[in-house]
Amino acid sequence: MSSPRTAALEPRTLLAVVVTVLAWASAFIGIRAVGDDLSPGALALGRLLVGTLVLGVLVARRGWVRPAPADWRLLAVCGVGWFAVYNVALNAAEQHLDAGTTAMLVNIGPILIALFAGLWLGEGFPRRLVMGIAVAFGGVLLIGVATRGAEADLLGVLLCLVAALTYAIGVVAQKPLLGRLPGLQVTFTACAIGAVCCLPWAGTLAAELGRAPGSSVAGMVYLGVVPTALAFSTWAYALSRMDAGRLGVTTYLVPPLVILLGWLLLDEVPPALAVVGGAVCLLGVAVSRTRSRRPTAPPAETPVG
Repeated sequence: MSSPRTAALEPRTLLAVVVTVLAWASAFIGIRAVGDDLSPGALALGRLLVGTLVLGVLVARRGWVRPAPADWRLLAVCGVGWFAVYNVALNAAEQHLDAGTTAMLVNIGPILIALFAGLWLGEGFPRRLVMGIAVAFGGVLLIGVATRGAEADLLGVLLCLVAALTYAIGVVAQKPLLGRLPGLQVTFTACAIGAVCCLPWAGTLAAELGRAPGSSVAGMVYLGVVPTALAFSTWAYALSRMDAGRLGVTTYLVPPLVILLGWLLLDEVPPALAVVGGAVCLLGVAVSRTRSRRPTAPPAETPVG
């Protein structure tokens, strides 16, 4: 008999998956769209403040589980790396690269998550993980060559790698917490910590909001409400009703969606060689996520935009 995690998806679960993927894809477009009016640090602070406010309302309705001292250390790693550094690096990367190329590079994150899980969580280094890392690295090199010859530069590639690295560290730090604390509370706390880390840009945010057009202000609010608060909530809902391996595969849809949305909404398309490199990166991720016939528990992974 099929368990809830292996049976066909219920309509609500499927809807949660669709909302999550579309929301995270839209984040790359939103960041690119407001980048001329809001600098990377200010945009990160504004988005995290909005996200913290919305998530705080949701957490208040469910009650609070007191974290242990060890939990606070992991929450700090998650908040500083995944929310603060990640957001600033991602925003800065999109000052140099188009949204599609950025999404392709950042989505090597699952490989790094598996690598760090092997180092810190004792999950080992399967041969396919090593093969996937090699393939994805080749894709990164192709994107680097493509961006050097286009209207972009290698700094954007490096910033994307920083974003992918901090995202992976944050997810690995989050994983042990999810067995002890509610997922929504973990996300809210990490988001709040990230917002505190970005407070040095408060003056810049205030000045830029005073000059920014209403569309850019609305874009910042959208990034906080939809890709941050809503999408993390729908991700948690879906994850509670299907296994992480099946749900993680949906992250492969994000870069193609970003490229399509970038073409439709921003009139930009990544260089052809960058698209090839991105496909190679995703192939590397796919190789790293394939498993032997012996059943093993898939690691949790959380994409982000």
